Amino acid sequence: MESSREAVYTQNRELSWLRFNDSVLSEAMDESVPLLERLKFISIFTSNLDEFFMIRVGSLHDLETLGSSSVDKKSGMTATEQLRAIYEAVGPLYEKRERVFRDVEQQLRLHGVYQLSAGELGTAEQKYLRHYFDENLAPILSPQIIDTHHPFPHLQNKVIHVGARLRRKGKEVLALIPVPAAAPDVVFLPGSDVRCIPTEQILLSRLSTVFSTYTVEEATAFCVTRNADINPEDEAFDFDDDFRGKMRKVLGKRRRLDPVRLEYSGAVSEPFLTALCERLSLRRDQTYRTDMPMKLGYVFSLADRLAENKRRTLFYPPFHPQMPSCVRSGETMTHQIRQHDLLLSYPFESMDPFLRLLKESASDPAVVSIKITIYRLAKRAKLVDYLCQAAENGKDVTALIELRARFDEQNNIDWSERLEDAGCTVIYGFEDYKVHSKICLITRRERGEIRFLTQVGTGNYNEKTAAMYTDLSLMTASQDIGADANEFFKNMAIGNLEGHYRHLLVAPVSLKQRVIEEIDREITKGPEGRILIKINSLTDLDLIEKLKQASCAGVQIRMIVRGICCLLPGIPGRTEHIEIISIVGRFLEHSRVYCFGSGTEERMYIASADFMTRNTERRVEIACPITEAPVRQKIHKILDACLRDTLKARIMGPDGTYTRRVPEPRFDCQQYLLEEALREAPAQETEGETTPAGGGLRSLLGRLFRRS
Repeated sequence: MESSREAVYTQNRELSWLRFNDSVLSEAMDESVPLLERLKFISIFTSNLDEFFMIRVGSLHDLETLGSSSVDKKSGMTATEQLRAIYEAVGPLYEKRERVFRDVEQQLRLHGVYQLSAGELGTAEQKYLRHYFDENLAPILSPQIIDTHHPFPHLQNKVIHVGARLRRKGKEVLALIPVPAAAPDVVFLPGSDVRCIPTEQILLSRLSTVFSTYTVEEATAFCVTRNADINPEDEAFDFDDDFRGKMRKVLGKRRRLDPVRLEYSGAVSEPFLTALCERLSLRRDQTYRTDMPMKLGYVFSLADRLAENKRRTLFYPPFHPQMPSCVRSGETMTHQIRQHDLLLSYPFESMDPFLRLLKESASDPAVVSIKITIYRLAKRAKLVDYLCQAAENGKDVTALIELRARFDEQNNIDWSERLEDAGCTVIYGFEDYKVHSKICLITRRERGEIRFLTQVGTGNYNEKTAAMYTDLSLMTASQDIGADANEFFKNMAIGNLEGHYRHLLVAPVSLKQRVIEEIDREITKGPEGRILIKINSLTDLDLIEKLKQASCAGVQIRMIVRGICCLLPGIPGRTEHIEIISIVGRFLEHSRVYCFGSGTEERMYIASADFMTRNTERRVEIACPITEAPVRQKIHKILDACLRDTLKARIMGPDGTYTRRVPEPRFDCQQYLLEEALREAPAQETEGETTPAGGGLRSLLGRLFRRS
């Protein structure tokens, strides 16, 4: 790798992520997007930023606290320099979010949807809220003054507090009220319109009642973001020395996780803000003013409060994933897959065919065993029902469940207990490697011979997100793929990460090396070489360097990278033959596809792995070759649509910033694929196992810049 001073074709991961999240916020500015969908994008941007501060900023804060001189290999920046750059970049994003929220909120008022401040309430509404406060909030409040007998309390992460300067008999004190966990984020007012007010605004308006013996000098609502207790094996930084070793020291010393950000509402005096910063050991550049609600989860419940005609106006038209035309309802899935490979394209096509395969296999006498890796499941999962049925019917069912899937740990524990109770064998992977692969193997005994059916996907077996994220799911009767899958599960069961596979690319052993070999093969072709990659993130320095080498050799490289991208395209003499676009739209772009070469010599893979070091070196991942022509053509149709997009695609420039294309001709790849799915769907209805997309975006992007 070139020295950091010379590596001008790379950029800092954190700043790249902030640019991606800016693209999320930009969707809220798109007037072609329905208003409440725009409000959801603001909420998604906000939750993304919350996690960014808790995890990435928190870890940099730890390194700064240690006095580490570690330097980021991609940008040559120390932890302190990265933090300064982050704080400087985040300020304008807050200002942009405020402007966008005000614009969207004002337009929503024309449709009878109001987010109100206390000063906008009518007499009847004020009376209603006084009663609501007395009956519902006052009994559960825990107000506190801060003085020599009442020390400043530990403020919990992301809990909104109301703070005030109070005066009595010439003496001034600081007072705090945490918004109770039992209180709603907003209170909806009675009436035909949808009118709500944030709970913290109600508390601010009733401070004189709570502290009746004091005079309220000034008050604000504020929220502290604290460092998250991360796993250093999963969130490593690309520093010159051992980040993980340093982080282990930090985790051993950490006490109640330091604050890394303060958000506050309204105009606050300098002495008041300074007092809060001193109490929390925060610098001023770690504070951000916001005049919008600090919690936006309520926006996802607004649909239930609207009449049907308003829902049609304010949300995307409902869409249900369709049954693909290649699937015949009168035949078993086993018979159809044995005839030819089947590819499902979520969310445009339904997950039902794969669920049908599991359901059939659960009672098929020829099925000997079912083995599957599980990273994330929905709260309600038919997939688990069918695996349990299979076990109860005497099949050998093995589920490799990753219990460390962030934010889904308890859900996965619950499902593992359900599977074990039904007689399934449940294994939990490796101590230092998350199992992130998406593979299912069905073993059959037919006429005395063992035959395999294998499913390999780019996304989780989550029936809810399959209706919201773009992913690919291949079902194949290839015995070569099945033999590799069988070997994979044997190795997983005995804790062997060093297995050999003839066709599947498996991380951490062979995936990265095989991808490098594929790029090297294109390098030998020079300007005739072709590489097309669709992934969610690109941070792996070895792969970045190899792609740069390919560009220098004249290889034409096109990349669709939704989120973090540390490779800068268009740098003369280094990456001038690389084009990178990012797509942020109605559905979360989540599929991973690697293509090397062109025409009949092209080698294509679908994969669970992004080009991130954590995926290529510290997780168990699988990439599967695509060999059948109709499936390859279907994938190219998807990739070509992405590359043609002029409405949701953004082009990355040499400086790492994104610009929209000229929207002529107007083309939205997701809308095109949605309409194609509707046009090609068979006339009969699906079997009812699909989860409707319904325009829902509740967890569309939030938390999923890493959750995949």
